[in-house]
Amino acid sequence: MTDPTDPWSVFHFSQSNPSGPGQGDVAALLRRVADSVDELGDVRIQDVTFSSQVTEGEDDLTMTVYYNREPAPR
Repeated sequence: MTDPTDPWSVFHFSQSNPSGPGQGDVAALLRRVADSVDELGDVRIQDVTFSSQVTEGEDDLTMTVYYNREPAPR
């Protein structure tokens, strides 16, 4: 159950690959985000967004995960 003293109902985090070679590696970014979701523990994912910005080298990729701390129903 959500903590009633917590003022937020939905939390989020964003991740990107490090700048430089491999910055545009979508699979690597997906793995990093999956690891971060696992580290959150028992949460309910509300949404995941993906964005890409063109740079001089590889595209700069970002994923944002929106979640709440209420465990998903089993």
